[in-house]
Amino acid sequence: MCDTFVALPPFTADGSVIFGKNSDREPNEAEVLEYHPALVHGKGESLRCTYITVPQAEETFAVLLCRPFWMWGAEMGANENGVVMGNEAVWTRMPMRKEGVLTGMDLLRIALERSRSAQHALGIVLQHLEDYGQGGLCGYEDRRISYHNSFLIADPKEAWVLETAGPLWAALKVKGMYAISNGLTIGEEFSEAHPELIETARKKGWLKKGAPFHFARCFSDYLYTTFSASRTRRERSAKRIAGMEGTMDVPAAFEVLRDHGDGEYRPDSHLLGNRLCAHAGNKIFRNAMQTVGSLVVHLKPNFQTCWATGTSSPCIATFKPVWLRDPVLPDPGPASAGRFDARSLWWHHEKLHRAVLQDFPTRAKAVRKERDALEKELLVKASQGSPGECREMTEAAFETAWARTAEWTALVQELPVATRPRFFYRRYWEGQNRKSGMVPQ
Repeated sequence: MCDTFVALPPFTADGSVIFGKNSDREPNEAEVLEYHPALVHGKGESLRCTYITVPQAEETFAVLLCRPFWMWGAEMGANENGVVMGNEAVWTRMPMRKEGVLTGMDLLRIALERSRSAQHALGIVLQHLEDYGQGGLCGYEDRRISYHNSFLIADPKEAWVLETAGPLWAALKVKGMYAISNGLTIGEEFSEAHPELIETARKKGWLKKGAPFHFARCFSDYLYTTFSASRTRRERSAKRIAGMEGTMDVPAAFEVLRDHGDGEYRPDSHLLGNRLCAHAGNKIFRNAMQTVGSLVVHLKPNFQTCWATGTSSPCIATFKPVWLRDPVLPDPGPASAGRFDARSLWWHHEKLHRAVLQDFPTRAKAVRKERDALEKELLVKASQGSPGECREMTEAAFETAWARTAEWTALVQELPVATRPRFFYRRYWEGQNRKSGMVPQ
């Protein structure tokens, strides 16, 4: 479960393109923030993806990826040409293929590694969708979960939304802004579509005689789409962005991804995963609903800045600047297989996150003031720095965030619990902590 948005002029304050995504997966499914340089490959080389092998391109571009540790593919990322992408799980009426196919995350990474523009990336996804199909087993511990995919693709000039149902698809060029979640959104209007899309809906009885074709109404699976709470989350992000027309900037994008709704938030207070900043809470509806990584990309014509947490829970995490200029990232530590590792950036922050969960209203508030001050400092430095200082600024940002996270963890662990979570919520997280080998205080 995830949420992705893009804002273009006239919504952005400086006429740029701003992209954002929260990647929501299982609580112990660490997401790796990593950089891969541009490479030239030999003719005839093959590429091993998550489950199948496909031909390798002769050239691949440098990419920054946010990737579930056990997959080859990625949930979101950017390449050196200023192309950014995020994908969403969607459930449709078309049959699901669980073997011998590419995952949506594979399709995303292949497109980022090979594309020069958003429209080029769109074409790469569609070609691989036609050649290899999509689906596969996409859960970490839940090995039953499989889905089709939607994608939001952008570059400094334009953005596209691509939504699929098995081998079928519809694509829409974005005007102004767009948000996607875990449900089909394209309706009667689309820019391009699979040639058999409408006829398939008619043959299966999903398009009634005389009715206008509406992609989402014809192809959505009602049950999964409803209980994913995708409509609520999408409407919330779209409403927030629409309310910032002409003023949307990078800090505002952070706040969209941190959104918990109106009023004081308690992660044990709701059944469904209906918040943009997602905190897992039960095995039925919110097990794969933990935001394990967040990314904002500021796309200007000649300069792109990525802002990544590299950690879970953006509401208490720090967005740090990254530029795709070699070398790019400090070492984020090992991508451990679902087990706590103190050397890992993701698990280092997870100590803070799980300590905050012991009393979210009190402990999250204790962190945010200092976190906001740190981010403000990083934003100022990023806006004033020169291209030659990119590596140094990124390294300093990650080092400072690591040190501050350790301080904040110690701080919240000393705070008395004023608002204890409900019993079943506590039990859920106790189980997750046992599995990961973590015992928060």
